[in-house]
Amino acid sequence: MSVFSARGPQGDPTVQPVPASVVAQVDAADTTLSNPKRAVVSLGSNLGNRLETIQGAIDALEDTPGLRVKAVSQVYETEPWGVEPGSQPSYFNAVVVIKTTLPPSSLLERGQAIEEAFDRVREERWGPRTIDVDIVAYADVVSDDPLLTLPHPRAHERAFVLAPWHDVDPEAQVPGHGPVAELLADVDRGGVRTRTDLELRLPE
Repeated sequence: MSVFSARGPQGDPTVQPVPASVVAQVDAADTTLSNPKRAVVSLGSNLGNRLETIQGAIDALEDTPGLRVKAVSQVYETEPWGVEPGSQPSYFNAVVVIKTTLPPSSLLERGQAIEEAFDRVREERWGPRTIDVDIVAYADVVSDDPLLTLPHPRAHERAFVLAPWHDVDPEAQVPGHGPVAELLADVDRGGVRTRTDLELRLPE
């Protein structure tokens, strides 16, 4: 919905109408941005109210200037990666597709800011966390920058990334690795299950 009204309140002659062309420009800027890039972001949480935290991260992404959330996957429940079974709570995972005018470095900074806002603590590798915000892919960019490797170096082998990604974009490709559908067919989906009883909202 536009922040402007094309017509003043009924019965108030002092309010000048906003030209329809201006309303159209505002709406277009809000929904399509200017030459946006498509990116994929993975979200995960295994502490606190996991569903609420992931939804909060999605809403925070949507509130970012120059960024719009275009699709939100189903929720998946996943056993923690790289740790002893039963040593941590299970994860809720989801993937969102966004369009953004932010460069990858700025998108990374925004993701880290969201993690900090939800009290993400980085004490140990594979440790539990309130929220994980990972940039999985950014357009067709392939980069080995140690600060932000694109695509995510392990995305192509993780069912908890590939399954929700396939939900929202069945034709997606992992740059340098091939179609998400084929990669998903080749990975072990054990310990990754769809939570059909849970739902995440696409921001309005």
